[in-house]
Amino acid sequence: MRRISFFDTTLRDGEQAPANAMGPEDKLDLALRIEALGVDYIETGFPASSPSDFEATRLISQHLTKARFTTFCRAVPQDIETAIEAGGTANHQIQVAATASDMHLRHKRRITRQQGIDEVAEAVALARSLGVEHVSVGLEDSSRGEDDLLQPMTEKAIEAGATCFVVADTSGAMTPDQYAGLIRKFRSWAPSPVRIATHCHDDFGLSTANALAGLEAGADEVQATLGGIGERAGNTALEEIAALLAYKEDHNGLRTDIDLAAMYEAYNVLRRVIRLEEPRNKAIFGAYAFGTAAGIHQQGMLRNPATYEYVEPDRFGRRRSILIGRHSGRSVLRHLLDQLGLEVSDTELDELYRVHIAEREGGDCEDLEVLKDRLARELGAGLVAA
Repeated sequence: MRRISFFDTTLRDGEQAPANAMGPEDKLDLALRIEALGVDYIETGFPASSPSDFEATRLISQHLTKARFTTFCRAVPQDIETAIEAGGTANHQIQVAATASDMHLRHKRRITRQQGIDEVAEAVALARSLGVEHVSVGLEDSSRGEDDLLQPMTEKAIEAGATCFVVADTSGAMTPDQYAGLIRKFRSWAPSPVRIATHCHDDFGLSTANALAGLEAGADEVQATLGGIGERAGNTALEEIAALLAYKEDHNGLRTDIDLAAMYEAYNVLRRVIRLEEPRNKAIFGAYAFGTAAGIHQQGMLRNPATYEYVEPDRFGRRRSILIGRHSGRSVLRHLLDQLGLEVSDTELDELYRVHIAEREGGDCEDLEVLKDRLARELGAGLVAA
């Protein structure tokens, strides 16, 4: 069983998305909560970009006790020196951004391939010379890079002292089979003990699938964010990939030490900080991720939750909710009345269904236990425990 390392980039890549700004104290609080989940690396931000990120890095570097912190730097000496000024060298991984596709070299950077390769190697060497033992190379847009750019860039960075390569599908362009193939190439160019990390974006809704494919193809680490926040459609969601590894470890031979039950609380703190509305249908964290309003499903779940519940809410600090509405049918109502010790005829059941469910004011769903309490009060019955 191979243990997968987790790199959390909520505080850097997650914050880069519109409306996701966090202050240094907020970042410190979140970093400690994320560390408690069992992640291995926490990216603090881009210290050279702003006083806020500099201060966040300073605070986080002083308070982490288990996870290593990572700073984002361009392949520029000043960025690396500023990152070290903010956090020192102990327990510090510097991540150097590499321009890894001809599209970005030509249209964004306007430099040659050789210049791109040289600046990365020089930045890695500088970080190592300043006492940073762990230097990661974040290969931006590597999913659209050519092998004759990516391979020499990787090999030169290893010669300079790079210890990890982040294979970034920056534009979310790849499918799982394509991304797995790319990871296998990097694994051949950068054999162990050099680490390979996935970094996937969700533009096609494939970030979790691509990350899993990359891990199965030999990557050691997954970069992710709480709730999948991040630029455009977001990043690989930490909770999704952690849940998938936990449930499928016997199938994939991959395991995680992430504390599944503590993720939801950390996510809710993040939501409050960035004022993120609660999604209804998001995997693991959605308001109704463990809820159902369909009568056919409810009938099975009342007898055995496993009929429709493969992912178990208790493992994630959640609870299941059976929501009663016009799609619920009469069998759920009969179930409630039986629990209340009330015997009614079919005609009476139809009338209760019409009044309390089908024509309920507003037409919204109502939690099973709330409806049960209401029926007990309105029908004057003694409540019998479920």
